[in-house]
Amino acid sequence: MKKQPVWKEIAERITRDIAKGHHKAGEKLPTEAAYAARFGVNRHTVRHAISALVEEGLIYTRRGAGAFVASDPVRYSVGKRVRFHQSVAEAGHQGSKEFLSMTTRPADAEEARALGKRKGIQVHVVEGLARVDETPVAHFISVFPAARFPDLLAHLKTSNSITAAFAASGVQDYIRQATRLAAVNANATSATLLNLQAGAALLRSTNVDVDMDGQPVEYGRTWFSGNHIELTIDG
Repeated sequence: MKKQPVWKEIAERITRDIAKGHHKAGEKLPTEAAYAARFGVNRHTVRHAISALVEEGLIYTRRGAGAFVASDPVRYSVGKRVRFHQSVAEAGHQGSKEFLSMTTRPADAEEARALGKRKGIQVHVVEGLARVDETPVAHFISVFPAARFPDLLAHLKTSNSITAAFAASGVQDYIRQATRLAAVNANATSATLLNLQAGAALLRSTNVDVDMDGQPVEYGRTWFSGNHIELTIDG
């Protein structure tokens, strides 16, 4: 019987350690150097084993931080009433958002079309990072018509909430008009923000939100990490 590769034996032993509860969900695993010393191999062999476990979804890596035990993905509902914090809380987790940049500029053709406006109108563009229990799970870019919401960015800086900023701007409620989902590969920006390897598989959501009169108020794109988020579609 042919002996299996050393890296595969190491992967199986790490898997057994996790199955026995030696490493909990979200916990950082020992370093490559530590595993190399433990198993008496070079770091390249350990790296091969880690890569195989990442492909299986048992662990995930964060750039510059190491490897971690994967937890079950958090279910995030996509439907007419999408509220990140509420959906995450209903799954028993704590959600938060960090706004990385805010700017006002002319809309490109795609943004204008989604908002039902002409190309070149002024729009507020907000880029940010969504976290679940402090783990980055999604990179998003949201676009808003500036003429309708002249003070939106100021409200966002104060409330750190799009829903609250809308309310302060006179929109007390809004719903999802349309959502498109597509599998994509992480570019350098998303990979860095989500602590993934460039080219990792992501699920991109493209959406248009409207007020209760059916007027578009937001055009958004979100790149979700499949390691941490499971999208469900509300009926």
